[in-house]
Amino acid sequence: MVDPKTLFIASLEAGREFLRPPAEREDTQEPRSAPSIVPIRSLGENHRERIAQHLLKLTPHDRYLRFGHWTHDEQIQRYADSIDFDRDEIFGIYNRKLELIAVAHLAYAKDQQHDSCAEFGVSVLSSARGRGYGARLFDRAAMHATNDGVSLMFIHALSENAAMLKIARNAGAIVERDGMESEAYLRLPPASLDSRVSEMIEEQIAQTDYRLKSQAKSFWSFLADLQKIRHDTIDANQRSSS
Repeated sequence: MVDPKTLFIASLEAGREFLRPPAEREDTQEPRSAPSIVPIRSLGENHRERIAQHLLKLTPHDRYLRFGHWTHDEQIQRYADSIDFDRDEIFGIYNRKLELIAVAHLAYAKDQQHDSCAEFGVSVLSSARGRGYGARLFDRAAMHATNDGVSLMFIHALSENAAMLKIARNAGAIVERDGMESEAYLRLPPASLDSRVSEMIEEQIAQTDYRLKSQAKSFWSFLADLQKIRHDTIDANQRSSS
């Protein structure tokens, strides 16, 4: 369960996010360690286009690992358009520029006979690798699945997708390999008061973080516009006086 100290630290990190000016080359920086708390937000219908943009930014090989086959832009767009937000759960991590750098899809079985099962899939942009975001998203999805009555979470991945299978093994999943493909199965414990409260707090932290990032982006954009107007005015005055 998230304790008050953790919540306080998250608030401080979010506040610093507002005051720090945006980096011009943020996406080209070397990977760094993830912060102690990674705000992971549940995504809805209004995030569909940003999910599509995230997936379209994946390299061809990353798309291959994520979906198990080579995919074109049109296939990616069809996948994003077909997400059923009423049935499935989508989780995402936003950076300071409000770009989705990591997305997880918790897909519930369509067959009611298997309604206690869900499949997990995740994608992380290359610029955000090495920070443990995939594992954080897996934990977040597992928590939600537990609270939603799911008893078995599984991952279908290519056997060469070592990063995904490592996440599954570290979580205690049983991995079975069948040639080029592998299946990982994780038995989930029953929901508890702790798991339910923890999920509510984590979602609240993520929503607060998103609002602050949105406000920070608008604030720094406003300052940039003022700076441009100032420079244009100075240039105009210099031209008129020459």
